Amino acid sequence: MPNFGEMTLKELVRPEGHACGCGKQHVCGLKYLNIGRGILKEVPEMVAAMGKTHPFVVCDGNTWAVAGQRIDRILTDAGVSHSCYVIPCTTGDSGLPGMSRERISPAEWEVGSAVMNLDPECDMLLAVGGGVINDICKVVGKATGRPSAVVGTAPSMDGYASNNASMEMNHVKVSLYGAVPQGILLDTEILSQAPMRMLWAGLGDMVAKYVAICEWRISHLVTGEYYCEDVAQLMRQALGKIMAAADGIAGRDPDAIGSVAEGLVLAGIGMAYAGISRPASGLEHYFSHMWEMMALERGKPYDLHGIQVGVGTVLTMKLYQKLVTVTPDRARAEAHMKAFDRAQWEEQVRRVFGKTADQIIAIEDRVHKNDPARHAARLDRIIGHWDDILAIIREELPDLDSLTRTMAATGMPMTPADIGVPDKDVIDAFIGSRDIRDKYLSCSLIWDLGMTEEFTEYLKTLL
Repeated sequence: MPNFGEMTLKELVRPEGHACGCGKQHVCGLKYLNIGRGILKEVPEMVAAMGKTHPFVVCDGNTWAVAGQRIDRILTDAGVSHSCYVIPCTTGDSGLPGMSRERISPAEWEVGSAVMNLDPECDMLLAVGGGVINDICKVVGKATGRPSAVVGTAPSMDGYASNNASMEMNHVKVSLYGAVPQGILLDTEILSQAPMRMLWAGLGDMVAKYVAICEWRISHLVTGEYYCEDVAQLMRQALGKIMAAADGIAGRDPDAIGSVAEGLVLAGIGMAYAGISRPASGLEHYFSHMWEMMALERGKPYDLHGIQVGVGTVLTMKLYQKLVTVTPDRARAEAHMKAFDRAQWEEQVRRVFGKTADQIIAIEDRVHKNDPARHAARLDRIIGHWDDILAIIREELPDLDSLTRTMAATGMPMTPADIGVPDKDVIDAFIGSRDIRDKYLSCSLIWDLGMTEEFTEYLKTLL
């Protein structure tokens, strides 16, 4: 059996992967990975390691200034033929304190812009930036049959090594699955100079793993969803690296930022191993997804994904504090299911989701979360495994006071009000989170217990 926690990064990304007791052959797909100080000059080495000769360098306005121009010179001096493209920002002022005006979105326009400007002579994409640029290049790479690599400019998210891209399609947040970037280069001198909000975002995206692993295990019990303990342990190791380095974030210590970056890469490898985003996201991510969808619906700005996820993590863990005091009541849960009214549910979906409601309703028509027979099967497993569920919560979730002290010490936002999210949007995000994908979350468990209204009222007291 593999022990991923004791493996080096080089061992984790070996091409043949690792056979696992879960039945999967865990493969990451990376051909080059380096994290360290002053290593930007190794970009030509990464291109060569991938067996490519003509990268298409993709930046936005900020990342071009931070690293793209230097990469252009490094490739030129090394005699590596390449083309560069800076995706223009179309959104103007973000409206958020400390945020740059140059902020692109992981959406159809940006993907189309990159495709239309793609040099046909290029044999790979080289993303220069963070999560948005990396995800755009993943999508473009899959669409055009070219591998991608990334030079990270901020330790702001865990998707560098993952095989999914968090995108906006028709104003709905979706995870698109493709190929893991074949090369990752993270120069900690560059990462440590990222805007502080991006450093906060990286921490926020990682504290989410407490909830993610907890909910993955619960879903495995309740729905029979695939689960791998070895991948979960790798995620715990990644989380441990981040939390151990958290004190150095505020001081921009490059060594601490390097530990953060390594933890984020480990988390991405974990997602690649599992082939799904489940090891890295739970309800806390869905708070963020819902807030982003609401903002898109209104044509308004939203904060960085990781910052929103950090806030969502605190909210979700407070919900778990109440959940552990609950005793499942079969009669109550069955009465709740019996009283379910499809027309009323659709009315609620249209109120919460607006123009994207038809897509949300189509998801239910495909997966049937509200089917009485499926609810009955889930309820049997919930009641039969309630002690096991409580044990999972105790094992996976840290002391909330200790966690919030660590987060607050960095200066990061901690509450919805800190990031300009009104109370109504918090409540609607909780109500709607169960509907946006076929993923069993704590809000799903609460719904199955017939307690959504009770927990909604409790959530109001936290705001």
